Amino acid sequence: MKSIHRRAFTRYGVALAGLAAAAGVLHAPQALAQVPYPTAKPIVIVVPHAAGGAVDGVARTLAERLAEELKQSVVVENRPGASGLIGAASVVRADPDGYTLYFNASIHAAAPLLYKSQVKFDAIKDFTPIGMVAEGALIFSVNPQVPANTVLDLINVVKANPNKYSFVTSGYGSAGHLGIAQFMADVGLADKGIPIALYKGAAPALQDLIGGQVHAMMDPFLSSLPHVQSGRLRAIAQTGRERSPLLPDVPTMREAGLRGFEFYSWYGIWAPAKLPVPVLKALESATERASKAPAFKSKLNALGFEATFRNSADFNKYIVNETAKYQTIIDKAGIKIE
Repeated sequence: MKSIHRRAFTRYGVALAGLAAAAGVLHAPQALAQVPYPTAKPIVIVVPHAAGGAVDGVARTLAERLAEELKQSVVVENRPGASGLIGAASVVRADPDGYTLYFNASIHAAAPLLYKSQVKFDAIKDFTPIGMVAEGALIFSVNPQVPANTVLDLINVVKANPNKYSFVTSGYGSAGHLGIAQFMADVGLADKGIPIALYKGAAPALQDLIGGQVHAMMDPFLSSLPHVQSGRLRAIAQTGRERSPLLPDVPTMREAGLRGFEFYSWYGIWAPAKLPVPVLKALESATERASKAPAFKSKLNALGFEATFRNSADFNKYIVNETAKYQTIIDKAGIKIE
């Protein structure tokens, strides 16, 4: 009799344990939410581009500072593809708990305008902007074999032989792509049938530019400057309002004759939509401290960027304005994705 009771009690205990385990699984999100942010687990920053480019470089610099500010491990995870859309879509599907973040450049606002039929998310409504952290001018460079030492030289050479030359971009919707498109429209090259070659990332684009397969490119300082300094590329202009101390002898586009031309790549960090306000405030504050730290500023300056912080609300307004600007460029240049 005792044996029967003992077996029954054992079965009852096992059942209770199973129910408790199931309840633990069901209530795991609530339990995670009760742990003070960000102590529950490491933070992952999704970078929707390949390692080694400008976006990846700025993201990793910020991740180091955020890890110090938040006292938590911050890991950068590269998920490249489709001009950043694959990585962006993965963040939209993530839980808005502050442990999956997203870092990108201005291409975040531009690419959806070009891939409208393929994009299944809203670049503004489906993300929580945390803050903008940096911006940087672009280097306008050519292969040394191109007979052009100035922007005016390049315009004349390409107009004289439009079938001989091509431009290159590291991705549709990138700052370099829109910068080149605006340039071509402004100087009368947009209707000459001159190709803009699309590459998946700055590294292969620069490799072919150096090799002479393509001829001219606008690209951030981080990836292009080493090649300019080594002589593998010739810088004919830079797109900021003022000359960079990294290339003091290279004129701005305005100085080169395009008085209204000024173009930047900007960089920011987001989370999925509906991020809880306390988590947003914690991340926004940490991002501000990180971006204003002297070590962060000096490291970005060495890479050709300016540390420029905008809080969540201001960053959201900035994105809306930049999106409208990019749509104007796309319409003016007649850019279409086939």
